[in-house]
Amino acid sequence: MSKEHIENLVEKLVQDIVTGSAIELVDVEYVKEREWYLRVFLDKEGGIEIEDCHWVSEQVEAKLEEIDPIKDSYYLEVSSPGLDRALRKDRDFVRHVGDKIEISTFKPINGEKKFVGVLKCLNDGNISIDIDGTEVNIPRDKTSQVRLYLDF
Repeated sequence: MSKEHIENLVEKLVQDIVTGSAIELVDVEYVKEREWYLRVFLDKEGGIEIEDCHWVSEQVEAKLEEIDPIKDSYYLEVSSPGLDRALRKDRDFVRHVGDKIEISTFKPINGEKKFVGVLKCLNDGNISIDIDGTEVNIPRDKTSQVRLYLDF
């Protein structure tokens, strides 16, 4: 089973588990570091709590044991995506309109590879941000990473 297929399957499982609760699925990733890790990122209004993560982890683990779709050995991690979370899905961009973000690009655009500004919208494959009063549009397919910007 491919990495993408596993992520999609687990995303559907988690969506079914959290439906009707205040918990929201943010992302699922299945990655090989030294070992395989299946990571589930959750959030909710006011912040996700350890009890929420524990409850979802138990539910996901039970369901995965039942259907056994992953043949490799892996570690299941259920957590918050963190303050500097990556924006990956369209719904992430919608949720964070008005927040300050940092965009990294694969290649320089107008001589720059990093942009920091306030997210205005995601429209027709372009990320629109306000940088000191100037609207800048960056093609999403040219970005290597988009994250919430932490301003200390």
